[in-house]
Amino acid sequence: MRIIAHKTTQKPTDKINPMAQRKLAFLASNKPEAAPVRAALVERYGDCAPDDADVIVAIGGDGFMLDTLHAQIGRTTPIYGVNCGTVGFLMNPQDFEGLADNIDAAEPATIHPLTMTATTADGRVETAKAINEISLFRQTSQSAHLRILVNGKVRMGELICDGVLLATPAGSTAYNLSAHGPILPINAQMLALTPISAFRPRRWRGALLPRDAVVTFEATKPQHRPVSAVADNYEVRDVISVTAQEDRSISMTVLFDKGHSLDERILREQFDY
Repeated sequence: MRIIAHKTTQKPTDKINPMAQRKLAFLASNKPEAAPVRAALVERYGDCAPDDADVIVAIGGDGFMLDTLHAQIGRTTPIYGVNCGTVGFLMNPQDFEGLADNIDAAEPATIHPLTMTATTADGRVETAKAINEISLFRQTSQSAHLRILVNGKVRMGELICDGVLLATPAGSTAYNLSAHGPILPINAQMLALTPISAFRPRRWRGALLPRDAVVTFEATKPQHRPVSAVADNYEVRDVISVTAQEDRSISMTVLFDKGHSLDERILREQFDY
């Protein structure tokens, strides 16, 4: 994809003919600092609706990037993040004058979401997508008691814990990393299964699963030890069973500045710099 911007000495707020470039849609989070960044970029590059865009530019933090990805599930428009948050792991630095060139030279990362199917104690069945992870948590002060099946076979008869999560490679550096789970390269054909404050088995640190694994979590004492399930930020309470698996039919593309690909960021994160 080629995004063309004329060489110019204009200021970031000067208007450039939007016909001189591919169509960009600028979306901003509700952070106070995001609105003026969006205004300056729209003034310089023009703007269009996300459905008509060649590239969507998400302005905010990692949370807003996740929101944007969720809103674009099922579409193929690449998304380029501009950081107005704190960590900005999925974002790129602000660069008003170089935005078009940065997008043109950007390195793409392909992300596949997880699908969660949750059955509740009252018989409801809810589904949701997760870009980062699907998590199960205890709802009360009492620990959760869970059974874990992989491809229909019981792999752990009882896990007593605060929770457990299944993370994608893209999500392996998020909550999974905080829970001491493994960091996965973006193209790894694996998922990370990571316990959260496991009490029994005390020394279980989790597992690496093939990307096509179907993982089922069952709450073994749901009446006395209720459990909730969360797909990124979508919560279903009082679950008795949750199935999670990667959906390879959905592909989303996130763009990163040249030399700062997601693979490079994940590699750097493993060496703590």
